[in-house]
Amino acid sequence: MELSAGQVAVVTGAASGIGRAMARRFAADGLKVVLADVEEEALRKAAGELTAEGAQVLARTVDVSDRASVLALADAAYETFGAVHVLCNNAGVGSGAEGRMWEHEPNDWKWAFAVNVWGVFHGIQAFVPRMIASGEPGHVVNTSSGDGGIAPLPTASVYAVTKSAVVTMTESLYAHLRAAHARVGASVLFPGPHMLRTGLWESHRNRPERYAKERPRRTPYRSLEKWETAMKDAGHEVAFTPVEEVAGLVVDGIRADRFWMLPASEHSDRQIRARSQSMLDRANPSYLENFILD
Repeated sequence: MELSAGQVAVVTGAASGIGRAMARRFAADGLKVVLADVEEEALRKAAGELTAEGAQVLARTVDVSDRASVLALADAAYETFGAVHVLCNNAGVGSGAEGRMWEHEPNDWKWAFAVNVWGVFHGIQAFVPRMIASGEPGHVVNTSSGDGGIAPLPTASVYAVTKSAVVTMTESLYAHLRAAHARVGASVLFPGPHMLRTGLWESHRNRPERYAKERPRRTPYRSLEKWETAMKDAGHEVAFTPVEEVAGLVVDGIRADRFWMLPASEHSDRQIRARSQSMLDRANPSYLENFILD
C-alpha cells in the first residue's frame, strides 16, 4: 500500500511509547492522524505537540476494552476526516500477575484480555467494514510481542497468552480479507528486537476499578528504571530499541504489504527455530527450560 499525504491513520495507545512514535511518523509523512488513548492528559500533550508541528490531528479519550468507546472513535474519525486508511491496534497493558499460573487472580486475566485481545477485536470490528466498503487501499497493524507471538514467556504468562492471541487473530484477519478480495492488508507487529522504553511497565496506573486487584501484590510494581538498574547490577548488558525504529518498521511494512513486521534478530530467529523444531519433532519444549522458576 502506498502511503501518501492526506490519508488518515488511526493509532490506539497513541499518547506514549510505540503508539506516539507511530503517530508522529505518520504525521511526518503527511497523513492526518487520529490519536486514541485512555490517558487523557498524556493524550492532550501528544496531540498538542503534533498540532504545533503542523499535523491535522483528532484526539479522543478511548478505552479499547469498551466496544462502545471504540465504535464512537470510528464514528468521530469518519465524521472528521471522511476516511480511514491505516488502523494501528496498538494499545496494550501488562497484567500485574505474579506467582504461578494457578495463583493468578482472575481479574489479572480479565483486564489483560479486555485490552490486549478484545481491544484489538473492537478496533477490527469498528473500522474494517468501513475500510473495505470505501474501496480504497488500507492496512491494519496489530501490535503483538516477542514475549508471546514468537516464544512464550512463562514469567509473564498472562501477557504472553494475550499477545499470542493477537497473532492468531491477525492471521485470521489476513485470510478473511484475502477471501473477501478486499483492498485492505493486515500485519502483526513484533516491536524490538530489544527492550523498549514504553509505559507498559507502569500499566497499573490505568487499571480500572472493575478489574482491580483482589489482594495486595506480594512484591511492589517494578518500573523499567528499577529493572534496568537490577540487570546492570547483576552484570547483564541492557539494550533498547528506539521507538522511532519501530515506527519506521511499521511504515516500511505497510508500504511493502508485509504481514510479519519482525525486525531482524538472531535471538528471535533462534527462538522461532527452537519452538518450530520442537513441534516438528513432537518433543517436549526444551526451549522453556531457561524460564523454569525455582
